[in-house]
This record gives sequence, C-alpha cells and structure tokens, in this order.
Amino acid sequence: MKYLFITLAITFQLLNVAIASTNKQTINIAVTEKGFEPATLKVAPNQEISLAFTRKTDSTCATEIIFPAQKIKKELPLNKAVTINLGILKKGEVSFSCGMNMVNGVINVQ
Repeated sequence: MKYLFITLAITFQLLNVAIASTNKQTINIAVTEKGFEPATLKVAPNQEISLAFTRKTDSTCATEIIFPAQKIKKELPLNKAVTINLGILKKGEVSFSCGMNMVNGVINVQ
C-alpha cells in the first residue's frame, strides 16, 4: 500500500510538470528596416513567454533589445535568433525597445 501511494504521488507530480511545460509560448519577432515585426503582441496571462528575436538587416539601430522593467539587455547579432525568456507574465503591458529607444514594441497581456 505504501508503494502504491508513492507511485501515485510520483505520477501526479510528473503529470503536473507535463501540464505546466505545455503552457509555454514562444513568439518569433523579426527585426527589419521597419522595426520589430510584429511590434505589438497579445498574449494570455499566467503563461510562460519567450520571444525569439532575429535581426535581418544592418539598416536599423535595433542591434540590441532592452526590456526596462525586467532589466534585460541583449545584443542582437545579424541573422541569429536570440531567445529571451520572460517567464510567466501577469495582466498589463510589457514594453521593449532598441538600445536607443527609437524602435519600440509592446506585449499586451490580457
């Protein structure tokens, strides 16, 4: 009986991990002459969000990405995806920009 309880407990833990891991969303964002594409994102709250930025041009000041509220700053090398894990987001807005704050984007969490 003791082993059955332990087996059930382990099974439920594994199921919880599997369910939690499926609640992750990765969004691809291109950095072009036009800026961030897309520049406005809508996501649901309470899910883990990752953004994958790929700079596709040298004709932009967006050679780095900044998330001020999260204190994240990353270089964006040309033609190489840079993934930023923002974790679980709550309702509201999350802003991001290039290093010069000339190219901007926003995540609407609703």
